[in-house]
Amino acid sequence: MGEALSVLAPPKNASAPPRDEPAPQAPQEPRPVANILGIFTWHPALTKAFLGFNNHLFASTLTDRVRELVTVRVSWVRDGEYEWAQHVRMGKAVGLSDREIDAISEGPDSPVWEPVEAALLRAVDEIVAERYVSDATWAALEGHFDRQQLMDIVFTIGAYDMLAMAFNVFGLQLDPGMEGFPLDAR
Repeated sequence: MGEALSVLAPPKNASAPPRDEPAPQAPQEPRPVANILGIFTWHPALTKAFLGFNNHLFASTLTDRVRELVTVRVSWVRDGEYEWAQHVRMGKAVGLSDREIDAISEGPDSPVWEPVEAALLRAVDEIVAERYVSDATWAALEGHFDRQQLMDIVFTIGAYDMLAMAFNVFGLQLDPGMEGFPLDAR
């Protein structure tokens, strides 16, 4: 347990400003057009820490299909077009059909979904909107996932919610050749 919690200690060479002093302000410049690698180079220490966490999500207790199902739904709900483009491709690679991709935009009430898949999508919607999962949705998830999987579901949703927000704020653009949101669906 001590090893897992060791990440909570500040780095030995932490150089954060004292708490009673405001952080230095960067000069105000227009936001540059950015791609994902460009954005991550803006803050190497943050990137290193985040990617360590994000790597866990790709090797978590969830199946690839479950991970991609919730990630694509978060991307849709939070208007995260870059993540949508990346994770639709990844979702198809792990078996999500075109019909299912289309139904992700319809949400948990689409007739395409089995009850557990509807519960996963409903959990995304509830976490993104309310920062909570209703008792009914949680009970549906508990019937299919163990405690570690439930934690991985919540943290996957939260991570991609945060990425969608950050990438929208930073002006992340689709890379050439990436297919964004369906034109007729937004």
